[in-house]
Amino acid sequence: MARKKANPHVGSDFEDFLRDEGRLEESTALAIKRVLAWEFQQAMTKADISQAEMARRMHTSRAVIRRLLDANDSSVTLSTISKAATALGKNLRLKLAA
Repeated sequence: MARKKANPHVGSDFEDFLRDEGRLEESTALAIKRVLAWEFQQAMTKADISQAEMARRMHTSRAVIRRLLDANDSSVTLSTISKAATALGKNLRLKLAA
């Protein structure tokens, strides 16, 4: 009887799999962006702030706000994120973790 070949990913976690596939950084950036987009949308809704008002407060265009709120666009800059937090009266905290 032929033995099955052992699956090299059995016992590894999802991060290990993404790292092995060379996609960990991309996936992590996208996950962070999705959380940020959700948090900004929630804060804007709670404060009853429209995209146009947010753009006015940030001295930018509505296109920038749409990119900020787009969960799949991970190219938003730290400067834009910081301005958005300030426009909402929030503080931005970043932390490196092991």
